[in-house]
Amino acid sequence: MHGSNRTLAIGVALFLSSAAAHGQNTLRVALKNGESVDIGPVYFITNCKSIVIGRPEVEILEGPPEVTVSIREEMVLPRVQNCAQKVPGGTVVLTAKDVTASTEAKITYRVKYKTKDGDRQRGVVVNVSLFP
Repeated sequence: MHGSNRTLAIGVALFLSSAAAHGQNTLRVALKNGESVDIGPVYFITNCKSIVIGRPEVEILEGPPEVTVSIREEMVLPRVQNCAQKVPGGTVVLTAKDVTASTEAKITYRVKYKTKDGDRQRGVVVNVSLFP
């Protein structure tokens, strides 16, 4: 990635500019039992064209059992790179289930991509407040 046109992006609509401005890679969300929230798009592009082969995968590395992370496969617009057309990718979704007490937790997950240039991954930390 040093000096190349390859771009990995995990966008977060509400938090992206704030987090980028402060150099942070941690998001904060609040979920009630049974709720889901879109965290942001996932895609891997070169010159506004996807180089992903296969479906991106998500894996929780740390987090409470009441939260699941998934990817809703869909076409996404790489706004951060000023691309005009949507590319194959998806949206990361956090879901709370079986929450019986209010709690604060940290979720660390990574998205893994198979690209034309080899395997790639991106880690994300989300601080979540859970409510029954």
